[in-house]
Amino acid sequence: LHTEVWQVLQLFKTLHRTRQQVFKNDARALEAARIKINEEFKCNKTETSPKKIEELIKIGSDVELILRTSVIQGIHTDHNTLKLVPRKDLLIENVPYCDAPTQKQ
Repeated sequence: LHTEVWQVLQLFKTLHRTRQQVFKNDARALEAARIKINEEFKCNKTETSPKKIEELIKIGSDVELILRTSVIQGIHTDHNTLKLVPRKDLLIENVPYCDAPTQKQ
């Protein structure tokens, strides 16, 4: 049980840290994400089934991964323009496309 409690608390903290990075400088998105994270944890705080808790931890971890690796912040610079603000996490796995395969030495 102690391990599960620790995992849940770590996930809660990680989701909030990720929220702060992903939605940096966007007060509305930061608040909406904060409320959603807190609601989900509050809804499930009385869960006692180890199997269900493990399932919920997996879902929360998947959500954190998607937020961290797939969400790009956009900022309206004027009426028709959106400036994308990618974080370093998003750029790490991008590999330039090569039309012609290279020969292995």
